[in-house]
Amino acid sequence: MVKEKLKLAVLDMNNNQPNQGLRCIKEIVGLFNKEVDFTVFNVRAKGELPDTSYDIYISSGGPGSPLDEGTWRKPYVELMQELWDINKNSYQKKHAFFICYSFQLMCHYFKLGELKMRKSTSFGILRVHKTKIGQKDILLEGLNDPFYAVDSRDWQLVQPRLKVFKEHGASILSLEKIRTHVELERAIMAVRFSKEFVGTQFHPEADPVSMESYFALEKNKQVVINNFGEDKYDEMMDRMDDSDKLAMTYNTILPKFITNAITTIEQPILS
Repeated sequence: MVKEKLKLAVLDMNNNQPNQGLRCIKEIVGLFNKEVDFTVFNVRAKGELPDTSYDIYISSGGPGSPLDEGTWRKPYVELMQELWDINKNSYQKKHAFFICYSFQLMCHYFKLGELKMRKSTSFGILRVHKTKIGQKDILLEGLNDPFYAVDSRDWQLVQPRLKVFKEHGASILSLEKIRTHVELERAIMAVRFSKEFVGTQFHPEADPVSMESYFALEKNKQVVINNFGEDKYDEMMDRMDDSDKLAMTYNTILPKFITNAITTIEQPILS
């Protein structure tokens, strides 16, 4: 008897803007093609959304304001609330991962802290520090502390409302790099909303091989240099092919999330 595959929904939040992230997500999900079938839903541009019959949901990053009140937003958060409620009331759990834009949106929805624009865009392959809870979380096991990840954002979550975190059973897993030369709040970089819901401000799906090829192209190189300077470009390219930096993050976080979701869903129900 052939075992029925699990269903995975990829929620494309890129609003039809060119990006590398969606391709990377599909490549990682494709590694699990023996266990899962996946479908992509163009949420913001076409208003496409899955129903609650899927087992695993991965919601991508995307451009623009996470406070955008597009027509897609209400159905999106209603779906997430429905999945959240299913997890509270059913033994068959729904697993969800939120990346960057989606992470910001969900943190705002759960009122976990203050979501505000940065003074300047954060961009590059940057250090991310684990919290004490993050050091024990299955998602970050095997990563160095600090570890490195692609960061590309104009918004940030700061000033965590710890009482709200406690009410939801949520926890902070990582914070942005320590900046000793400036007095700025450290943004929250990863949150576990529950056992099944988790998200990152950074991009764990970023593939170093394709990213290096992409940014080696002269037109893409010049975009980075014009916006962030040659030093930032050189630093990014230097960190791109370091095996204990971006490659480690790419090979760890999303694959662990999917593996853990599959294992948890397929575990027999204990009587």
